[in-house]
Amino acid sequence: MQPLKSRSRRTARDRSVAERLHSAAIQLLRRLRRQDIAMGLTPARASALSIMVFGGRVTIGQLAQAEQVSAPTMTRLVVGMERDGLVRREGDLADGRVVWLEATPKGRRILHAGRERRVAALENDLAALAEDERATLAAAVDILERIVRPADAAPQDAAARHRSLTDPAASATGRQARRQG
Repeated sequence: MQPLKSRSRRTARDRSVAERLHSAAIQLLRRLRRQDIAMGLTPARASALSIMVFGGRVTIGQLAQAEQVSAPTMTRLVVGMERDGLVRREGDLADGRVVWLEATPKGRRILHAGRERRVAALENDLAALAEDERATLAAAVDILERIVRPADAAPQDAAARHRSLTDPAASATGRQARRQG
């Protein structure tokens, strides 16, 4: 629940912007998913694999929580991904009860190529805009990143954000619960 002060500042304009942003975000994600067809993965597999590729190794429980599904559901999904060579399991040396899931090189290649297709599609759309519109979107992205950043996470500079999206080792601590599509 938000503090009273924050709630009292809401306006009809805020509601309208929130509704428009919600709708635009959904439409944008649907549009970008068209690029995902080339990966040959179901949306559920692509989403789960992206957590491992862009966030680092996880347990089935962590992955299930991030994907908001039950552990048995996630186990079935992981078994199929493992069978297809996208994921591998690795026991924890310190605690034999813990099993880590990690994307294989094949899984990483597929996800990075899929992300590149999505980014290229967006880049093409941005290129059609006027410079001032691109500058406005750049400022809006900064604001959106601040909104979606966990409350306890420190702000990142542009270079750190880029590393967290492209280098699983650099992002493992800060991106466990966040997904990158």
